[in-house]
Amino acid sequence: MSTAKKLNLVSIEEYLSGELVAPVKHEYLGGVLYALAGARNVHNVIAVNINGALYVRLRGRPCRPFNSDTKIRVRLPTQVRFYYPDASVSCRPNPQTDSFQDEPAVIFEVLSRRTRRIDEGEKKDAYLTIPSLSVCVLVEQETAAVVAFRRTQSGFVREAYEGLDAVLPLGEIGIDLPLADIYETVQFTPEPDEDDAA
Repeated sequence: MSTAKKLNLVSIEEYLSGELVAPVKHEYLGGVLYALAGARNVHNVIAVNINGALYVRLRGRPCRPFNSDTKIRVRLPTQVRFYYPDASVSCRPNPQTDSFQDEPAVIFEVLSRRTRRIDEGEKKDAYLTIPSLSVCVLVEQETAAVVAFRRTQSGFVREAYEGLDAVLPLGEIGIDLPLADIYETVQFTPEPDEDDAA
């Protein structure tokens, strides 16, 4: 007879209080924690550009941008998850004492080779279940291109925007976001292979 080790799941309350003091951020999937890896400078430049552009355009309006320190709570039928997107916008933000948002209108994830499979699959699919979400934007690092999954009456529709002259329309929050702003100062170079990056 084989024996199986009991998996000790972390409660939501333990997770939220622990994240406030943890030296490393973790995403939470139904009681299991996953540490987040660091990112290349180009990833951070793009994320800061997105947050800066959102802040300037949304200043004085009811919708507010949030950076990658703000978690998004996703309530799935079988479990609760918390993810850290690179940027998000909420028009009905949680209280300022919370460390997460429940009702994002727009979510941005900057893709990398290491995170692409999870960002384009598990995370995107979870985000699209959030009733308040209007647009989920996946942002490339190696080229000026974004893919937006936009809510329509018949479900989410995939839209692609390419080139520095392109503009991502975000009428749901009353702004447009030029790709030139997302990629300001970015030098496009291929990501190194994981073996080379070590």
